[in-house]
Amino acid sequence: MGIKLTFKKMALASSLGLAFAAPHASAQISDGVVKIGLLMDMSGTYSDVAGMGSVTAAKMAVEDFGGKVLGKPIEVVYADMQNKVDIASTKAREWFDEKGVDAIMDVNMSSAGFAVSDLAKEKNKLVVINISGSPRFTNENCNANTIHYVYDTYALARSTGKAVLKSGGDSWYFITVDYTFGHDFERDTMAVVKAGGGKVLGSVRVPLNAPDYSSPVTQALASKAKVVAFSTAGADTANSIKTASEFGIAKNGQRVAGMLVYINEVHALGLEKAQGMLLTTGFYWDMNDETRAFSKRYFERMKKMPNMSQAGVYSSTMHYLKALQAAGTDDTAAVMKKMKETPINDFFAKNGKIREDGRMVHDLYLMQVKTPKESKYPWDYYKLVQTVPGNEAFTPVSESRCPLLKK
Repeated sequence: MGIKLTFKKMALASSLGLAFAAPHASAQISDGVVKIGLLMDMSGTYSDVAGMGSVTAAKMAVEDFGGKVLGKPIEVVYADMQNKVDIASTKAREWFDEKGVDAIMDVNMSSAGFAVSDLAKEKNKLVVINISGSPRFTNENCNANTIHYVYDTYALARSTGKAVLKSGGDSWYFITVDYTFGHDFERDTMAVVKAGGGKVLGSVRVPLNAPDYSSPVTQALASKAKVVAFSTAGADTANSIKTASEFGIAKNGQRVAGMLVYINEVHALGLEKAQGMLLTTGFYWDMNDETRAFSKRYFERMKKMPNMSQAGVYSSTMHYLKALQAAGTDDTAAVMKKMKETPINDFFAKNGKIREDGRMVHDLYLMQVKTPKESKYPWDYYKLVQTVPGNEAFTPVSESRCPLLKK
C-alpha cells in the first residue's frame, strides 16, 4: 500500500490566534520584519535528521501562519554550521548584530547550542532548541532566553533505559560519541541502569562522524554485556547499528539499545536490521489524523517523513509566531512571557507547557520497531508500547539545577 499524498489542506490561518489574547492596539515590530534563523548541519552527519528538513518545517509554519505577523513579513534564514561551535557562534553573532534575526529556532549539537544560548542572553534574543539533547539547557546552562522543546537525554534515558531493564537487559556496554551530547546521554542512562539494579560493564568513546565502528563494536562483543547501548545520533547511529548487525550482536545473545533513534535511521537501516529495537520519541508521523495530515504535506516537499525534531521546529515556530502576535511586539521578554503562559495544543503536543526553566514538558512515546511482516506500507515502522507522561519523563522541578527556579 502506498502513501496517499493528496488531501484537503487544512485551513489554519483563520484560527491561529484563538489560544492567545488579542494583540495590543499599538503593535510594534522593531525593524519592520520578523526574522527567524536555523543553524543546521546541511551536509554532514546530522543533515538527514536536521538540515533542509528542519528548514522546510520552519517555512511551512510561516506559510501556514500567513507569511506576516502584525502586518509585517516573516523571513526564514539558515546556515550550515558544519557541526562546529565556532561557526555556529560566529553566525549567530552576525545574525543578531547585523542581520536583524529575532529568534533562532534550532541549533545542531549541544555544545554549539550552549554558545548560541549564551549569545542570545547577551543580545536579548530568543533561542529554541529542538534537535540538541543535553539536559544542561534547562539545568546549569539555563537562561531566560532559551527554550528546550522536543526531548533531552534525561527523558529518553529514563524511558528507554527502564523499558530495556524491565525486559531483562541488566548489563550494559556503551558506545558513545565523544562530545557533550554523548557524554550526557551516557551519564543519564548509566544512572538509570544502576538505579534499576543493572550493571555497566564498560564504555568506549568514538569521534563524531567516525568512519569505522569495527573496533568499538568488537569491544562491545567481548564485554558479554546483554545490552549494547549507542549514545550517538544521526548517521553515526545508523552506521554503528549496521556494524553491530554485521558483526553478529544478536547471534552473540546481545541486544542493541539506540538511545536516540530518529525514524531516518530506522529507514536507513531497514526493518530487517532494526526490528524489535525499543526507542523513545516525542513524535511519530502515523499516530493519528493530525500527525498524518502534517506529515503527508511535509512528505510532498521532502520525500520522507518528518522526525520528532523537524516536527518540533514547526510546532515551536508556530508557537513563537502566535506569541509574538498576542504580545503585539517582537520584544523578547514579552514574547517569551506569552510562550510560557500559553499551553501548546497541536499535532506535536497536547497540553504542552514551557516551564520557567525553559523546558517544554509534553508526553513522550516508547516505541518498538516493527518486523518486516508487521509493516503494511512505506514508513510504517513503529508500534506504540507506552505513552510516557511529560511530568514523569522530564527532570522534575524538585531536581532542577536551573537558577531561574531558585529565586
